[in-house]
Amino acid sequence: MIAILSPSKTLNSEISSQTEQFSLPQFSDEAALIVDKLRTFSPAQLQKLMKINPKLAELNANRFLNWKPGIDPEVSKQAILQFKGEVYNGLKAETLSAKDLAYAQDHLRILSGMYGVLRPLDMIRPYRLEIGTPLKLKRKKDLYHFWGSGPTDHIMQLMEETNQRYIINLASDEYFKALDTKKLNAEIIKPVFKDYKNGTYKFITVYGKKARGMITRFLIKNRIEKVEELKLFDEDGYFFNDQLSRGNEWVFTRG
Repeated sequence: MIAILSPSKTLNSEISSQTEQFSLPQFSDEAALIVDKLRTFSPAQLQKLMKINPKLAELNANRFLNWKPGIDPEVSKQAILQFKGEVYNGLKAETLSAKDLAYAQDHLRILSGMYGVLRPLDMIRPYRLEIGTPLKLKRKKDLYHFWGSGPTDHIMQLMEETNQRYIINLASDEYFKALDTKKLNAEIIKPVFKDYKNGTYKFITVYGKKARGMITRFLIKNRIEKVEELKLFDEDGYFFNDQLSRGNEWVFTRG
């Protein structure tokens, strides 16, 4: 099975890798085109385009201006370690072994507004670019249209090479819609995490996102190959809830 994650807005400037292994993003040339376009924006224009505060706009304007081809040893890092946020707090990639990361390389993909789709060990520079950003590029009205079938084709090829038929959708709706699910011809399982609050089970963003990272870690550490085994996930008080689950939407509850 192939697990799909979103990137995070926040990045990690401290964690170092537990492995010397790395790969290069498949869509580096396309990322360079995006950077060339974003270099033409002033910090004020970036602030408006990305809906971010002035400090973040200035930071990212400088990132785009200083962006160079290839790996920068001072700032480049494997994608799974570059991202920070609740999903990646749950994943705790910095504690994965080199063998775990090698397994993740074949079973995990991270969708990206800047890079299209990333393997965990792809070396990337720090960036901020949501896939829903209305950036017009190459006569395309936004990043969804710019990336087109690229991410879908990448995952299709991976599934064919590894003889997989299941996709575990742990990405946000904003990112997952970058994939053409009909073209993928895969069975898509969507784990949903809910906490008991005020008499009912609800998706609480901060907890639900962290749980997406935890189940990804569970998949990697346990080398899960049979999709039904994901239902055994029981970290941090979550358990598979058969009564609330419907079809391929698997609900895990806590509390």
